[in-house]
Order: sequence, then structure tokens, then C-alpha cells
Amino acid sequence: MVGVISTANHAKLLWPGIKELWGMSYDELSQQWSKVLMKGTSDKSYEELQEITGFGLAAVKPEGTAISYDSHSQGVTTTIRNVTYGLGFIVTEEEGDDNKYKQVGTFRARALGFSMRQSKEIVAANLFNRGFSSSYPGGDGKELFATDHPTQAGSQSNELNPAADLSEAALETMLIQISNMRNSRGMRIGLKGKKLVVPAELQFDANRIVNSNLRPGTANNDINAMKSMGMLPDGVFVWQYLDQGDDFFILTDLPTGGGMLLQRKEASIKKDNDFDTANDKNKSTERYGVGYGDWRFAVGSLGV
Repeated sequence: MVGVISTANHAKLLWPGIKELWGMSYDELSQQWSKVLMKGTSDKSYEELQEITGFGLAAVKPEGTAISYDSHSQGVTTTIRNVTYGLGFIVTEEEGDDNKYKQVGTFRARALGFSMRQSKEIVAANLFNRGFSSSYPGGDGKELFATDHPTQAGSQSNELNPAADLSEAALETMLIQISNMRNSRGMRIGLKGKKLVVPAELQFDANRIVNSNLRPGTANNDINAMKSMGMLPDGVFVWQYLDQGDDFFILTDLPTGGGMLLQRKEASIKKDNDFDTANDKNKSTERYGVGYGDWRFAVGSLGV
């Protein structure tokens, strides 16, 4: 049977004399997804995020004429569906009886929890790993990072265009793009860049660019304008679950509707025994959904 641990799986564990067991204890990365996505709760099969548009610009009112009236309307609707993730293992009665190294049993429970946490990190990071793919559209029908998000005021962008590798100039262009962002009615909004998110491959360049006092990579004695102006106040975050080694992102200070993980059911581990086989069964399940409502929570560049 698939997933059944029997005496044949670990024949060496049936006899004493092993000096050391290895491969079971590695330091675990700290939780990373919560540094990028907001955590919320859910009590339904799915949750909906609804955009409500604002009003347009005021119009000139000639003397003696009626004032102009405007209305707001329902905009983009985003659905975040909760998905159950689970994993388990089965140990035969004989393996449990004959295994001379009981610490292996404790390791199996820890390893199951580790697998569940790793799965959650990957699911969360896939929001960005798939962020440039039209196969994974958001509520407006476009991928997360796009140059043509449809709005009532025309297309808007949260993707660096043309795409570029990480550099001082690329970050400055993205920060300008954020400062020029508009709402769905085309009115300017006060967003700022908050945090630079990079894969492990870009961590050293990112820190040099963001944290140096002078302009990095030049012989000029110019100040680092981004640092001097207090841009990216939350600094650089290295997201080790990003797949592409040259993509990078800036998170904005969007207050609501951005990237989120909605927890429907926390992870738990349960045990039981199968009566017929006397096998020991262990399983863990967790339920959550990942998504976003407003794409303005981040700007991305597809590295070249």
C-alpha cells in the first residue's frame, strides 16, 4: 500500500547498534508568507471581495444652473475559495513493535507538521510565482501583474514595462509608478512603496541598492535618493519560496483589499488505528484560501 511504513522500510531500525540517525532534524525556516500577505479568517466555503467605486471629479456649475450628480457602483468581484490540504502516514503494527529507535515516531509527527507548513508557504508564494501568467487571472480577468488592468478610467498598470532586471533605476521607476497610481475612476491616490520583495538570488544586490548611503555601483558621490527620501521603509524581504531568481516586487501601503491568506481551519494532527490491520494511522489537514482583491497592493517586474 502507498504510504504505509512497514518493517521493510527501515530494516536497520529493527536492530540496536546504530551510532546516529540523521536526516530527521533540520532547522526550519521561519514563517515567511505572513511578511507579504495579510492573514484573515473565513467561516464559509468561499469569500468574496467586492470593489465599490468612488465618485468622479467635480464639474463646473454655471451660475443659476443645477449641480451635477454622480453615483458610484459595484466594481470587480473577487472570489477566494477555501481549499483543504492534507497529508498522512500509516505505520504497521509490526513496525511499531519492532522499531528499536522510538525517537523516530516523534520525528514522524514533527515531519508531518513540517510538510504542512512548507505546503502553505508554497501555496502562498504561488500568488507571486504565477503573478505574470494569464492562466491565473484575478477578479478583473487579468493576471496579478499586468500593464492593462481594466478600470472605469481605462487600463492601468502594476507591472514594470519594459521588464528589467533589479537595479536602482528599475526601483525608482516602480516607485514613481506607485506614486502615480489612480483609483478606478482615474483619481490620484496616496500609495507609497513599503517593502522590496526579492528571491534569494537577488538578496545581496537588493541590500546594496536599498541600504547604501551613496548611489550603488557608481563612482559618483551622489546620495542614495531612495534611502534619503525614506522610500521602502520596511526594507528588503527575501522570500525564499519565489521560483524565479530574477523577478522582484514592491509592496505598497494599500490599506485594504490586497493579498491575503484566509484561514478556514487551522492545521491539526489526528491519530487512529485500523481495526483489521492494527495499523497506526496519522493525518493532518488544514483549510485556507489565498488571493487578492486590489492589484494595487504590489508592483512587479519580470526580470530579463
